Amino acid sequence: MENVTEYPYNTLMKNRKIRVFEYPDQLVDYAIGKWSDMSEDAIEKRGLFTVALSGGSTPVYFYKKLSGINLNWNKTHIFIVDERFVPFDHRDSNVRMMHETLLGNVDIPEKNIHSVTTEKGRADEAAHSYESDIVSFFKLSSGALPEFDLILLGLGYDGHTASLFPGSSALTVDDRLAVSVTPPDGSMHDRVSITFPVINNARNILFFITGSKKAEVVKDVLENEDSTLPASSVKPRQGKLIYLLDRQAGALLSGSTR
Repeated sequence: MENVTEYPYNTLMKNRKIRVFEYPDQLVDYAIGKWSDMSEDAIEKRGLFTVALSGGSTPVYFYKKLSGINLNWNKTHIFIVDERFVPFDHRDSNVRMMHETLLGNVDIPEKNIHSVTTEKGRADEAAHSYESDIVSFFKLSSGALPEFDLILLGLGYDGHTASLFPGSSALTVDDRLAVSVTPPDGSMHDRVSITFPVINNARNILFFITGSKKAEVVKDVLENEDSTLPASSVKPRQGKLIYLLDRQAGALLSGSTR
């Protein structure tokens, strides 16, 4: 593939790969290809393809383009990495965005969409309910973890991923699948997020990171390995971890000529 920089495997993380794309379409097309391959493999081996999707603005173009691809949506189950505790029709709702860009435009059964209930109650109640949904779907025994085929993540300017923010008590939770989170910025909505044990048990993790404003935190996570940044805790036990960057986000990485 032209105009793509692929960095070597990190010596401490043999299952990590970093790819920097010159053009957004290249990044998106690569991600669609990975989705298609993972889906086909999972359905052939296990009969289902399980995915946890992130919100935010970065994956919007990917979701829109993915909606035009002929895939086996009937055997695809979509979960949510994190959700703001707002009604479905709120402008900040992640699942609303996913419905508008992807889920509402493909032939996926409603029962295959596993969202966080945010219409009533409290965020902690929603987290327990969502955890119960995950346990029931994956038929988990007490203390067991789900093994998603794919988890799609983003990276915040402060190094957070999912809704796991710097300094949050949620960072060290190891006995829950989903938790409620109050962001450090009091003006932000409470959240429900899956936890690091769930993330790190996935078969595949894709990070989508774009824009020059992310370049510094990308370098801190990938090269400086700043352990104070939550995204640095994404270290899959057995699965594969792939960072997909545009040239602006990867501009400060060592050896970058872009």
